[in-house]
Amino acid sequence: MDAKIGYNNTTKIDLQLKKIPMRLTLDEYAKHFKMSKEMVLSKLRAKKLNYIIENGVTYIIITKNSLEPQQRESLQQVQKPKGTVSMVISLYQKENQHLKEKIAQLEAKIDKLIDDKEQMLRDEMQKIEQVYNQKDEQLKTILELINTKLLQESKHETVHDVEAITTKQESKEQIVELKRYLKTLDLEQYQKKVIKKRFIAAYGSDIRVIKQNGKIYLNFSKYDYSDLLAY
Repeated sequence: MDAKIGYNNTTKIDLQLKKIPMRLTLDEYAKHFKMSKEMVLSKLRAKKLNYIIENGVTYIIITKNSLEPQQRESLQQVQKPKGTVSMVISLYQKENQHLKEKIAQLEAKIDKLIDDKEQMLRDEMQKIEQVYNQKDEQLKTILELINTKLLQESKHETVHDVEAITTKQESKEQIVELKRYLKTLDLEQYQKKVIKKRFIAAYGSDIRVIKQNGKIYLNFSKYDYSDLLAY
């Protein structure tokens, strides 16, 4: 760094041989030694003060040996020792370590919160599944009861007619077993299966569908089955 250094006429101070000197700006020197700024500038022009110019700023160089006791005490109160590079680096390292520990603690807290949230969601899903399973069981029970009741009512309505058909071939009603009737139709095997499933699904809710001993019968003398037989 380029710098201009001025010395008084009587003494030349070798800065490299002395202890590191203190330096004050013009305002700091004038304030703490109770001088006007003009007086300080006058001393500088008369080269009665040691000074240095750095980056356009004039600093007055003072050594402790050149000061009176009162001036030393006053100067020590103003001039605070500057930390060395190693101290600054040490402080940064400590602060950096502290921040790392804080980040690690925050990350651990975040991970725990995520785990707790996921566990809560799993528990809630299990509760919902249990409720749905219970509802499904209740619904199955209700449907079985309804189906049993419908079967009983259907049997009361149709069992006598079916028995009369199977025991008296001379009956005037045109009742025929579905499987036997489908054999008389010119249909593919998969088409017959579709029609049979349709009748099975309608049993219990459609009075036209008669079932006895696991077999489905059609009563053409009473009902029209064109919608169920259509393909």
